[in-house]
Amino acid sequence: MQDPDKLNDETTYQRCFACGHRNESGLKLIFRREGERIVADYRPAERYQGFPGVLHGGILATMLDETMGRTGALRREWLVTGKLDIRYRRPAPIDQPLRVWGEIARERDGAIDAIGAVELTDGTVLAEARGVFLRLPDELVTATVAQYPEFINYWQT
Repeated sequence: MQDPDKLNDETTYQRCFACGHRNESGLKLIFRREGERIVADYRPAERYQGFPGVLHGGILATMLDETMGRTGALRREWLVTGKLDIRYRRPAPIDQPLRVWGEIARERDGAIDAIGAVELTDGTVLAEARGVFLRLPDELVTATVAQYPEFINYWQT
C-alpha cells in the first residue's frame, strides 16, 4: 500500500518500537492523516500493562512521542524529540481501542512544537502532551543513509 504522506516506514528497516512492523515486541502503529492531524488507532495487549488491566504509562508516552514526532512528515522532515511533557488524566485500559493523535501547534526553523492526546473511542482523554521536536542532526542522517541507502530518497515523490 502506497503512503503518499510517508507516515509509515515502507523501507526495509521497520524496526522502530512504536511503528516498526519488523519489530516483534513493538506496537506496530499505523499512521494516517486526518486534516492536519496525524492519527493512529491501537488496541493495547496485556503484555504492556503496568497495574492489572491498565496500560503502562511508558507505552502511552511512546504513542504520544511517536505520533507527535510524526508531524514532521507534514514538512517532509525527520524529527527527534527535544522535550515531551505529558499529563496523564485517567488510567488507560488494556484490550480496548485507543486513538492517539498529534498536530503541529507552532513551526519554527529547525523545530516543531506539537500537541497530542491519547483518547478512548468516545473522546475521553487519557493522556495529553506538548512537545518540541527537532530536525534530525545531519550526522545521524548520514549514518542512517550509510546503513540504509534507501532512506536518501525517502522524501522524494
